[in-house]
Formats: sequence, structure tokens, C-alpha cells
Amino acid sequence: MRQQLTTDSVDRYIEATPESLYAVISDVTRTPELSPEIVECTWIAPATGPEVGARFKAINHAGRGPDWPNKPVVVTATSGREFAFARTEPFAGTVEWRYRFDPEGTGTRVHESYTVTKDLTIVGWLIIGGLYGLKDRRSDLREGMTKTLDKLAQLTEPAASDA
Repeated sequence: MRQQLTTDSVDRYIEATPESLYAVISDVTRTPELSPEIVECTWIAPATGPEVGARFKAINHAGRGPDWPNKPVVVTATSGREFAFARTEPFAGTVEWRYRFDPEGTGTRVHESYTVTKDLTIVGWLIIGGLYGLKDRRSDLREGMTKTLDKLAQLTEPAASDA
């Protein structure tokens, strides 16, 4: 199983301020609450929060294989506007994940995207397909982004009973 991964994005309107959404997304320790593939995230000292160059350790899980660690680096941290990080793994290339927050009406249009900046190797694809049993990584990633934004909305939008 080898796919051409380049870039993809999803967006969703959320009835919350750009600043409040940025606060949740940029606090990487909260990522397991949002993403179906992230088990744990912790800042790597001396980093304690979102700033360009800060690193964090993420533990991922997907498919039937074991959890795996990676150490992304923050590449954009503009409060209330944009948060992005890049992760590089042996054989799995480099992927940059980006969240953009655009004010819209009384809420925010949140855009989540990924861009592959260094391709996965054939060995990486063999691991993804063989060890992890993932057959359509493009669809997996798109579904994960959709679920992440759905969870973000659940965490940040006022409850129906509050309206």
C-alpha cells in the first residue's frame, strides 16, 4: 500500500472566539482530548508552551500496531490566528500540521490541514500497511481532522442549555 500524500484540509465553523480556540489547540497537552490518533503530549523542557521552536513529545496510536513517539517542533504560534508544527519520523518523512482561525460572524472558521514536506519512504509505507494495517492513510488523516474539529467544537461551544 503506497499512496501519494501531499496535502489536505478540513474546516468547520465553531461558535467560539479565535483566541479561545487557539488556546485549546496550542496547548498540545490537550491534544489527546481532540485527536483520535494522539495518546499523550508533553512539552519538552525548556518549552512550557506554544512558541516557535518549542518541541513536544507526542505518543501516537493508529491501526493495530504499537504506539509510537515523535517529537514535533512548533513552526508558527500566532495567538488567536494560527498554530502549526512539523513532525519528522524515520522512514515517515516530514508532515506539517496547521490550524488557522478566521473570525466569521459571532464565531470562528477553523481550518486544519497537513502538508507533506518530505515524502514517506517505501519502508514507511510497508510499516503503515503491514505492521499497522492501515490501507487508506489519506482517508484516515482526513477523518482524523474532521473528528478533531468536531471535538474542538464540543469542548468550546456553549451548551444548548446555555443559549
